[in-house]
Amino acid sequence: MDFDWLFFVEISLGGLGTGGLYALTALAFVIIFKSTGVVNLAIGEMLMVGAYLVYGLATGFGLPIWLAIIVGVLGSGLAGGVIERLAIRPMVGESPISTFMITVGLASVLVGAVELIWTADQRRMPPIMPDEAIFIGEAFVSSKVFYGFFVTLILISLGLLVFRFWRGGVALRATAFDQGAAYSMGINVPRVFSLSWVIGAMIATVAGVIVGAIGGISPSMGIFGLSVLVVVIAGGLDSVLGALVAGMAIGLIEAWASGFLGGEYKVVVTFLILIIVLMIRPYGLFGTREIERL
Repeated sequence: MDFDWLFFVEISLGGLGTGGLYALTALAFVIIFKSTGVVNLAIGEMLMVGAYLVYGLATGFGLPIWLAIIVGVLGSGLAGGVIERLAIRPMVGESPISTFMITVGLASVLVGAVELIWTADQRRMPPIMPDEAIFIGEAFVSSKVFYGFFVTLILISLGLLVFRFWRGGVALRATAFDQGAAYSMGINVPRVFSLSWVIGAMIATVAGVIVGAIGGISPSMGIFGLSVLVVVIAGGLDSVLGALVAGMAIGLIEAWASGFLGGEYKVVVTFLILIIVLMIRPYGLFGTREIERL
């Protein structure tokens, strides 16, 4: 039996689209961890709440979808800052597991709040991207996945440029590298902590909008965060490069496993890859040896 190259290309393109979303959300996770040392298990729920916020602004208040996205992203950033100030900052100096459990509780609170406001029913995000069929050569790819991938790629590139050259990005990197040295250089470290949560929440919201545009929105969207957690652990909790590489790789692996073995094998293969990576490099592919594991 001949190998179906067209099918292989099509599922690979879909995998790259999913991997881009993993990488974008993992970037939000890593920014928070690098700056604050907090393992934010609620990243998937923050993504979900951001998507619902944009949905509510577009359908409940009648805002044009582009304006709803802008207001939703800004609003999510504000909420991220509030969460850091009220729930995370009081835990400074406590054990990492205590802060970790705070994020577990935060995830449950966010899911409950969404279900109270919008119920648990799945909803469809207003149209954001064109719906026409996209062909790359003879290979078909969903237009939402296609445009979502390029939006994700642009946002990741902009995020890296901002992180590299913007003064606030430099402060984030300095604080992540050495908090004591950052203090001595006059950097307001608590403000940097808040900034990291603001930026992380905004990035997660953009990812949530794209995920919602592709597959609809529901309170169970938070499970997307489990795949993202696999990505950041495999790539290295403190590595931006690891988040990007592992995100794309795991997106492809899931697509191949689902396409050739069946959808039920997707999660199995993904976690098998994670186990193998951690057996070889316990701190992740690009993580530093000094980081603490929970």
